[in-house]
Formats: sequence, structure tokens, C-alpha cells
Amino acid sequence: MGNNELQDLKTEIQLKAKNGIDFILAAGIVWMGIYIIWTLDYNAYTKSIFTFIFGAILLPLAFGFSKIFKTEWKIEGNPLQSLGLWLNFAQLIYFPFLIFILLRYPDYFIMAYAIITGAHLFPYAWFYDELGYAVTAVLISLGSLFIALSINTDQMAYIPIFTSLTLLSFALWIFFGNRRLQRRMSNDLQVRK
Repeated sequence: MGNNELQDLKTEIQLKAKNGIDFILAAGIVWMGIYIIWTLDYNAYTKSIFTFIFGAILLPLAFGFSKIFKTEWKIEGNPLQSLGLWLNFAQLIYFPFLIFILLRYPDYFIMAYAIITGAHLFPYAWFYDELGYAVTAVLISLGSLFIALSINTDQMAYIPIFTSLTLLSFALWIFFGNRRLQRRMSNDLQVRK
């Protein structure tokens, strides 16, 4: 597979999956809900369990957004498409660490969860040819660590609101980037005619 063919496959994914905007927007909303959970008057362990439960709405929410944005989750004939699924599954490998934090240091569960969420976005910078994924991954991961080191454990709600606002800002970035990409592809198509 040559560079041009690889780039064509990646461009097809960018256009049809719209750079994953459905998942990023859904994640931003889920993290807003997680923020609300972490403002409640429960202990950190209970809030962590609620966080796990609430996180289950991510996929149905992303599916709903895929209908609104008309994104494709399965791109027939594109061998890179399955890579996106594998990149997403990669974050599950970190869950034993998250379980350890939940059981031993529940006050820091939300920090670990945010770091895993952020870090798993990094490879999508290559997958979608979108530097914003790398920037968002670093911002969420380092930002969550910095916040946790700077506050008391009873103020951990700052981490999910930070994560949510970062993801929602990135969703806007993707939305406008998708519009630019579609215009560019439309112009390229007209030039070829």
C-alpha cells in the first residue's frame, strides 16, 4: 500500500466518520453528567460506581449523534476502519488500573478515569489526521493530573467539568474542521472536472 492509497483510505474515514464527532460530543455530555455526580454528597467510592454506571450511556448517545451528523460507523472496503475499533478497545486494557484505584484510592478514581479517557484519544490523531486529538489527549491527561495535585480531594468535581469542557470544545473544533475538509474535497473534485 502506497502513501497515496493510505492517505485516500484515511480521507475516506475522515469524511464518512466525520472525524469521530459523534463520539467526542457524546463523551463531552457524559462527562458533564459525571461532573454532576461528583458534586453530589456521597463518598468517592459511591460516586465512582455511579460514574461507571452513567458512562454506559456513551454508546447509545454517540449512536444518536451519528444519526444527526450522518456519520458512518462501518465503512465497507476500507481496511483501516477496523483499526478505529481496536484503538477504542485499547482503553479497556487500562481498566485493571482503574479498578485498583477504585478499591484502594477512590478519591483519585475520577483523575485516573479522566487520564485514561484523554490518553486513549492520542492515536486518533494519526487515524483521523487530526492534530486536535493529540492536543486534547495531552490537555485532558496533564490537566487532570495538575488539577488533582492542586486541589483537595473534596473538590475533585473540577476534573470532570474540565474534561467535559475540553471535549465539548474539541467537538466544536472537529465540526468546523469537517466543514473545511468537505469544502476542500468539493473544490478538489471541481478542479478535477
